[in-house]
Formats: sequence, structure tokens, C-alpha cells
Amino acid sequence: MRIGPYTLKNQLIVAPMAGVTDRPFRMLCKRLGAGHAVSEMLTSNAQLYGTAKTRRRANFEGELAPVSVQIAGADPEQLAEAARRNVAAGAQIIDINMGCPAKKVCNVLAGSALLQDEARVARILDAVVSAVEVPVTLKTRLGFRNGEENVLRIARLAEESGIAALALHGRTREDMYTGQARFELIREVKRAARIPIIANGDITTPERARQVLEYTGADGIMIGRAAQGRPWIFREIDYYLREGKFMPSPKVREIHDILIEHLEDHYRFHGEYSGCRIARKHIAWYTRGLRGSNEFRARMYALETTVEQIAAVRKYFAELGSQSECLVYEEQDIVQAA
Repeated sequence: MRIGPYTLKNQLIVAPMAGVTDRPFRMLCKRLGAGHAVSEMLTSNAQLYGTAKTRRRANFEGELAPVSVQIAGADPEQLAEAARRNVAAGAQIIDINMGCPAKKVCNVLAGSALLQDEARVARILDAVVSAVEVPVTLKTRLGFRNGEENVLRIARLAEESGIAALALHGRTREDMYTGQARFELIREVKRAARIPIIANGDITTPERARQVLEYTGADGIMIGRAAQGRPWIFREIDYYLREGKFMPSPKVREIHDILIEHLEDHYRFHGEYSGCRIARKHIAWYTRGLRGSNEFRARMYALETTVEQIAAVRKYFAELGSQSECLVYEEQDIVQAA
């Protein structure tokens, strides 16, 4: 799959997720099989450029190319300036967020709220594409409300403006993350489009990945929440698509090693205070459904330092590994829709 001048190693992409797809997570997913990853969304509001959170999100040091940065906002000129600023900081692809369903984003007419104003969508796409020389991609949904899906018109505007690739989540904003993703309209968009189309939503297993690719004809798939605590899902899907069979599941020792690697990079990136607190959700995802994990998480959430936290993780996995080489689940691990 290609995005502008970049040939990706495969068709598997890490979806942008606020508070999740920071640089350590993106780099880990790429190492474990993802062909591409998109950053957390960065605001186009110039007043927030200097905040610690924005500076951290705009740190791409050491990341494998191509570096893709998602920007969010409602004003065409602000978004164009945000694109220029991020390219100057090292972004090689700019992605525009028109899919986020979060209330605080939609309340300022950004994210998926933009789908209600197709004229503004066109102005934003034209402004951002004209502002930078790197490829610009777009991530969006089927529409704002059920029964008013306008993704075919949005896709046409994207093509006309010069968007290099279009990622589509198979829900409307009204759906949020409820119900099942719908791929019929994504298939229609792909049939009509001349640019790469990426399908997103409810892709949680290798079998589902192949089904979505075959049904929609999409050029790639984007995986979000299914990768939380399970970044190896990308190599599992890649192997299944290439070989037609399942890769053996990781054992306790490998999960331990991946989590420790993730935590150490995470702590270096975020620092002591934020690193410890943000890591809690990652640790919870990695241990979801494992034997004794409820009790472990209750203890882990109370820890206030990274030293205590990583020691607790090591101890928990040592105990788990002494019981079995393979991971032992107390109950079915249900991965939510991406």
C-alpha cells in the first residue's frame, strides 16, 4: 500500500487514539508488525502549542518513517498553519481528523461534527493540502447521523482536493462506538474511489481482518482499541493474511518482555508523574482477563511511583509464569471494537 511517495511494509495501520497512540506505543506497534501508525490528534489552536501535552504529542524523535501526524480543528486557516508547523517539526504525512465522536471535540465543531457542513469540509481539505508539500490523509465516519450518511460525497470532496488516502470508520457519530460497524458504504466508496481506502471498525481478529478486506476491497485496514494491551495483533494479522494460518499466541515470558519494554520507553517519554499514571491503563489492558488480574490491578492502581509499578508487574508475571508457560485466562477476553 502507498500513501503519496511512501510504500508501507503492509496494509495494517494503527488508528489514532487520544491518550493512547503516543510515540512509545506507535513505535512498539510498528516493531510488532504494523505497517504504519498515526499520532494522537494535535489541536490546531495556536494558544495550546506551548503546552507540555502538545509538545509531547509533537515529539517524533526516533520514530520509523513515515511519521504521520493527525491534526484537529474547525478553522481552515488554523488547520493549514497546524499542518505547516508539524511538517516543520518532522511530520511526513498530515492526517485530518473528521471522525472523532467525543463531545468536547464535536462541541467546538471539530472531529465528526464537521460532517454536518460539507462546504467547510471542502475549505479545510483545500487549505491543508495547499499548505504543505507532504501527503495529506483524512480519517472520517459514515456521517454525523444515522439516515444522513454522506461519506460518498465526503470521499468525492477528498479526491477533488488532493487527499492521498481516506480512512473510514464504519459508524456514524450518532453511533459513537455502539452496535456493529457497517462496511457496505465503505465498499461503495472503494468502488468509486481513485485513492487508497482504509477500513476501520470492529477488526479484532485475523479472520475478521481478512473478511473486511475481501468484502470492502479496501487497500488497508486500521486497528484501534483491539491493539490496546495487544500490540502483537498486527503481526498475527499480517501472518494470517500472508500464510493463511494462525501464528502461535505469545507466551507469558514474551508478554512480560513486551510490556516491560513498553513501560520503560513510556516512562522515559512521559516522565515520573505522568508516566506512572498513564501507564495504569496500559497495564490494565495487557492483563485483562488473566488469572488473578483483578486483584493485581486493584493493587497496581494504588502505586504512586514507576519503580513500584514496574516491580509489581514483574512480580505478577513471575507468579503467572510459574503456573503455566502459556497465558491462562479466567474468562473469555472480549476485545472491544476498534
